[in-house]
Amino acid sequence: MILSLEHITKSYGAELILDNVSLKVEDNDRIGLIGVNGAGKSTLLNIISGDLDFDAGDRAVSSAARIGFLRQNSGLNRGNTMFAELRGVFAPLLELERQMELLRIEMRQSPEDEALMEEYNRLHTAFEAGDGYLIDVKINTILNGMGFAGRDRETLISSLSGGEKTRLALCKLLLEEPELLILDEPTNHLDFRTLIWLEDYLKNYKGALLIVSHDRFFLDSLVTSVCEIDRTRLTRYPGNYTKFLQLKEEAYTRQQKLYERQQEEIARLQEYVDKNIVRATTSKSAKSKRKAIEHMELVEKPLPPLKHAYMSFGYEVEPVKEVLHVKNLALSVGEGQQQKRLFDNLNFDVLRGEKIAIIGENGVGKSSLLKAIQGLIPVESGSVDWGRNVYISYYEQENTGLHEDKTALDELWDRYPRLYEVTVRTILGNVLLSGEDVYKKVAALSGGERAKLKFAIMMLRQSNLLILDEPTNHLDLDTKESLDRALSEFTGTIIMVSHDRYLLSKVPTKIAEMSAAGMAIYQGNYNAYIRGDRPISTPEQPSAPQTEQSQKAGKEEGAGSYFRSKKQRSEDARRKKRLETLEQEIAAMEAEIQQLGDFMATDEAASDYEKLTETAHRIDELNTRLTELYDEWYSLSE
Repeated sequence: MILSLEHITKSYGAELILDNVSLKVEDNDRIGLIGVNGAGKSTLLNIISGDLDFDAGDRAVSSAARIGFLRQNSGLNRGNTMFAELRGVFAPLLELERQMELLRIEMRQSPEDEALMEEYNRLHTAFEAGDGYLIDVKINTILNGMGFAGRDRETLISSLSGGEKTRLALCKLLLEEPELLILDEPTNHLDFRTLIWLEDYLKNYKGALLIVSHDRFFLDSLVTSVCEIDRTRLTRYPGNYTKFLQLKEEAYTRQQKLYERQQEEIARLQEYVDKNIVRATTSKSAKSKRKAIEHMELVEKPLPPLKHAYMSFGYEVEPVKEVLHVKNLALSVGEGQQQKRLFDNLNFDVLRGEKIAIIGENGVGKSSLLKAIQGLIPVESGSVDWGRNVYISYYEQENTGLHEDKTALDELWDRYPRLYEVTVRTILGNVLLSGEDVYKKVAALSGGERAKLKFAIMMLRQSNLLILDEPTNHLDLDTKESLDRALSEFTGTIIMVSHDRYLLSKVPTKIAEMSAAGMAIYQGNYNAYIRGDRPISTPEQPSAPQTEQSQKAGKEEGAGSYFRSKKQRSEDARRKKRLETLEQEIAAMEAEIQQLGDFMATDEAASDYEKLTETAHRIDELNTRLTELYDEWYSLSE
């Protein structure tokens, strides 16, 4: 066992946050911690990490266990370079290396001192046991995986963006390898490539994981149990996030039935008692049944489910079949020497009823494309042709279309002034903006509340085409589920940009991957995309009408996408195997160089010039080969 919490209670003033919470974390546990905003997740994490006191209960941590907790910019020295900061993780090993170097100097001066040799061997054994020769290899592996492959390792931490600092803090934690690794929203600021790498890395993590995340796909991939904090109580469910949804619903239904049956039995017994307690012939029986009621172990009434957001997007006017035709579209951003070409000769079509998700690496121009096709930003060349009767609702991730000085109620009502107030308030209530919240200024709304207000506006707009830019950002898990259902049930057309792989696995009928080369389109959802299905169109080969035969051919390999085709997955497996082999060869070669260097410091080597020369030549050969291996390692890592 790594950690145990028993009957923990925590309040802030008169507000009870955690009540009678118990949790055990064992070696290699993979736990997802979820709950609505304000449920007490951060409070619990701080209690687990030892940073926060609690009112009652017990906390026990194994004496040998280290707890690592990812916070924003946690533990980073802004004056350090990236590489120096991460090398600091290995300070004890680096100190061993320094002491070994000092001993080597002493051994050259006193080659017959056996005590020096024994001390050196002791330090060298400890250094090797700690993988001291792999320090730089480990650092570069983590940095490359976490998206710093092309970054100068001597970059000052103070010059990094907030997202980069958070990623670097995670790199540091991964290198520290604590027995319990606590990650609070680790997927923020990560693109697909880095996210997939992190998932693969954490699947093989030697310690236990406790993860708070709104990324449902991430939770599904990693966790083996889910702990939910709901109205001060913590309940643990076996399985991943999808299994949790099923088990929670089943548990509520089962508890509700048990409660209702017991209440019916109590009512039946009480009715008998009321009718028969005063009769001489039945009084004894009635008293017996009254005693049975008194001694009955009562089934606790389950807490009613929290109110869910309800969303539904409808429309009245049907558009033509060919909703959108984009041809040879080119777009740049910036001016002068700062100008950057995002894409060139971009071609794609959208048909009525299609749900297209646009994905691609950060900075490729996905959000700019959504604006360009609506005419919100100018394009350099190409054409955008919309079909007749297409009515658009646009969800922009920055929500810039909202008026900061209006209340939430007025923001919606001013757009639809003919509606009754009760109708407007009902729509807001459907997205969980009710009571005094409707009188909040837009400027005072949280990111999640702004998003819900925007969805309320879109529901009233009755558009047959939804354009969505990262619609699940800022949403809690429950609201994401509501949005998933609404978009899946929507019979109109959707064009969206999203990094939410759970959403991408449920809603889209096509995946459009943007890259510098153009756009490749894949039939199906995200699961089909990562399975390696063949694109139905590529930048070099625009899409043709799909026949049954061409759809069957969709199982052939695709090209140009990361972590997608069977061929690429095979190549990636070979690359990883080669990296492992290289790391072993590098470690062995560095160890041999170290041993040869140690030998040169001995009295035996000093008295044998020929052997000394031979050893020096061998060290030169090994160093040359070591440089070649490192070059290959860096190339494969990047």
